[in-house]
Formats: sequence, C-alpha cells, structure tokens
Amino acid sequence: MSNNSSITHFLLLAFADMRELQLLHFWLFLGIYLAALLGNGLIITAIACHHRLHTPMYFFLLNLSLLDLGTISTTVPKSMANSLWDTTAISYTGCAAQLFLFAFLMSAEFYLLTVMAYDRYVAICKPLHYGTLLGSRACVHMAAAAWGGGFLNAVLHTASTFSLPLCHGNAVDQFFCEIPQILKLACSQSYLREVGLIVVNACLVFGCFVFIVLSYVQIFRAVLRIPSEQGRHKAFSTCFPHLAVVSMFIISAMFAYLKPPSISSPSLDLVVAVLYSVVPPAVNPLIYSMRNQELKDAVWKLMTGCISEAINCLFFSA
Repeated sequence: MSNNSSITHFLLLAFADMRELQLLHFWLFLGIYLAALLGNGLIITAIACHHRLHTPMYFFLLNLSLLDLGTISTTVPKSMANSLWDTTAISYTGCAAQLFLFAFLMSAEFYLLTVMAYDRYVAICKPLHYGTLLGSRACVHMAAAAWGGGFLNAVLHTASTFSLPLCHGNAVDQFFCEIPQILKLACSQSYLREVGLIVVNACLVFGCFVFIVLSYVQIFRAVLRIPSEQGRHKAFSTCFPHLAVVSMFIISAMFAYLKPPSISSPSLDLVVAVLYSVVPPAVNPLIYSMRNQELKDAVWKLMTGCISEAINCLFFSA
C-alpha cells in the first residue's frame, strides 16, 4: 500500500516498447503537434490582424484556437519526450499540473462551444438583434465565463483528486494524467467526494449538451424556412464547422468516459484518448477554414505577406 507522501512520480502508459516504434511515435506526434501549432497560430494571427474578422464569431474562434493550443501542449510534448528518452516517468507535481491544465482547457473548450452555439443561434434565428445580444462587452463576458468556469472546475477536481490516498501504486493507464486514471489508483472507500464532483460536472455538461442540441433544432428550422437555396447554403456553411467540431468533441469524449468496462483495454483507451485530446486541436483549424472563404482569404494573405517579407529580407541581406 502506498500513499501520496511516498509517491514522488507516476509511470505513464507507453505507446510502444520497441525503440523503433517509440521513435515512430515521436515523429508522428511531432508532425501532429507542429500542424496544430501552425494551423491554430495562423488562425489566431489572421483574426487578430484583419479588421474584417473582428466579429463575435471570429472572436470566439480565436479563443477556441488558444484553448486548442493549450490542450495539445499539455499532453503531447511530455509524451514525445518520454518516447525520445525511452522513459515513462512524470513527477508528482508534473502529473498534478498536467491534470489541472487538461481539465481546465477541456472544460473551458466545451463551455466555449456552448457559447458558440448561442452565437450561431442568434445570428440565424434573431439576426436583427445580433448586434444588441452579442456586443463586444457581451462577447468578452461570455468568453471570460467559459475560461473562468473551466478554471474553477479544474481547481475543484485537481484539489479533490490529489487529496485522495493512493493505494494501488503509481502506474497510470494512460499516456497523460487525467482524473479517471488517478482515481483508479485511489483507495476504494476514499473517492466518493470526487465522484460527487464528477456527477455535478456531468449534470452541467449534460445541460450544455441539451442547450447545443436545442439551439441547432431552432437553427435548422430557421434555415429550412429560407426561400433561396443560396441563402440556405450560406447559413449552413456558417454552422457546419461548429457542428462538426462539437460532434467530434462530444462523441469521442462520451466513448472515452461512458464505454462499457467489458470493451475497455489499455490499447483501446490509448487510441480513444488520442482521438479526443490530440486529433481535435490539429484538425479544428482545417474544419473551420475549409468552408469559410473570409478566413481562408485572411490566412492566405497572411502567409503570402510573410513569404514576401522573408524573400525581401533574403534579397536585401544578400
């Protein structure tokens, strides 16, 4: 039997034991990480630098990109380092920090996606009131509420989880520290408080999910009443990226946390964790820019401007 005072580090789940596969995992995750940094970085810079994109929808998208950068930076670099140096260890403090940041950023992202559903609802169902209901102050307050709600949620869960006595060693069945895996190490009679917090949090998440579903029911009803096909297509094109991101987020997270124990295994848990923690931050920029001509134009203008500056610097330095 062990307790928190005697544990100085945790052992994370490795993707592979063979050195060749460890290096393959390192290069694969490096490619995904760089793609996420580039995609989200371009979106953040394009929105910040182009005045035409200073609207509520793009303001929330900028916040989403910041959260995606934070999420993937919380889990992937440590996993890459472990594969590169052939280790699975993470310090007790590092594990607590990783759990806190992951809970904070994922919670804030889900709350922000709920706010973005409200933005799309007002834009399509109440367009005449859009400027009033989603003014700059209201947008800042809603984004701050999403970040603040995620922070409060993470503080409560992290404090509760790491106050539990751990009786089942220090081997975490995941490639990063998250609440369910740490709870598996806790003494069986000691985690009722954390389970209570999880139930309260699940109710809040379910409320957000219902709000998103009801918002899209109203949106689809309003769009189908638009007489012109071009108008319907334009309305759907502004909703599709958000709907795709929300669907991917909810489906992968639900499968990860609600799948029956009978089909659970370390390998499956590892794959599912990658799907909800690593893939979305990398593909979200592609999803949002794929059917958004304004954003594509801004990103292209930014990239061509950077390339021109680089060529000019090289030319004049020569």
